[in-house]
Order: sequence, then C-alpha cells, then structure tokens
Amino acid sequence: MMSPNARTPLRRLLTAATAAVAAVLLTALPAPATAQAAPAPVPVPAPAPPKAEALRPLAVLSAQRLATADLVAAAKWGTGSPVDDPARERQVLDAVARRAVELGTDPRWTSRIFRDQIEANKAVQRGLHRRWAADPAQVPAGRPDLGEVRKEINRVNDALVRAIAASGAARTSPGCLRSLAGATVHVRHERHLDVLHTVALARSVRSVCGSADRAPAS
Repeated sequence: MMSPNARTPLRRLLTAATAAVAAVLLTALPAPATAQAAPAPVPVPAPAPPKAEALRPLAVLSAQRLATADLVAAAKWGTGSPVDDPARERQVLDAVARRAVELGTDPRWTSRIFRDQIEANKAVQRGLHRRWAADPAQVPAGRPDLGEVRKEINRVNDALVRAIAASGAARTSPGCLRSLAGATVHVRHERHLDVLHTVALARSVRSVCGSADRAPAS
C-alpha cells in the first residue's frame, strides 16, 4: 500500500494503471507460431475472478463501445472527415455528465472515464486508417451510415453511465485495478481482440478505478 506521504500524482497513477491493464491483456495474447512449431492449442479463457464480476459490465460495455470505432472509421474513410470531432465529443461529454447527475453519481469522474473512451475509440480509428492505407484490400466494402452508428454509441453510452453509477463501491475499492484487469482480460478473450483493440480497450478503462474521496481531475 502506498504511504500517505508518498502519493503519486494522479496523471502518473492513470498512466501506470493503463500500462498495468494493457500488460495483462497483451500477456494473454497467444504467441505467434513459427514455421517449425506445431500449431498452438486455442487458449481457453479462465473464468473471471469473482471480484471482477462487479466491474465486468464496465469492461463489456467498453468493448462494445470500442467496436463502434471500426464502423466510424469505415464511415469516415475516404471522405476527408477527420477522426477528431470536438463538437460531437463535447455533446457526448455533456450528455453523460447530465445523466450521471440524474443517477446520483459523480459527473466529473464519469466525464473523465468517457474522455478515455473517446480517445480509445479514436486510437482504433487512426490505427485502422493506417492499416487500410497500407493495404487497400482490407478496406471494408460498405460504408456504414454514421448517423445510425451514433445511435448505437448513444445507447451504449447510457448503459455505460448506468454501469458506472452501479459500481461505485467496486471502483473505489483497494483491489479495483486487479479486478478490472481480470474482467477486461476475460472480455478480450471472449471477443478475440487483436493488439490494436486490446491496447485501446486498456486505454478506455484507465480512469475507472480511483479513491473514494477524490475523483479524477477534469
């Protein structure tokens, strides 16, 4: 346990949390097979630890929200529309803050979690655009309707705010980071995420855990 006289600055804590979750997730990825090696058995994910269950909805919904990044990237590809959309991001943050107040949970903390969700989503979009530029054969054949995709994002956003509100005790517990990592690893296995999406998933949940008496700074 960290001494009260040696408190780590919040930004360093968040960076360390992201690295810790990402390291656990990436360690869970199967190693690439060599030409001489026999095919590796398909890894069977272990059941999520009991303590992780309280945070599992946050991991599941974060992965669902992250999946929309592929659709947004496809919708924007070749249109000249930038990945960054400050006006849309502000709408999302304002909406989730209002919803947090309605549910009786901290709007600043909720907004901080959603900032990470947004940045993770954009990281996937940029990664996919780089991938498609390098190999046009991987570009999706169809172009999703961005308006319809945003309806799905809004649905997930509301569910995620409710999950944040319902997990206050778990998010402020001393074992939050370990439980969150366990839940997130389980979700990564279920969804068979590649490295790009795995790292982004870790980024999306980095502000979930925190002390009971201090919400993340805005």
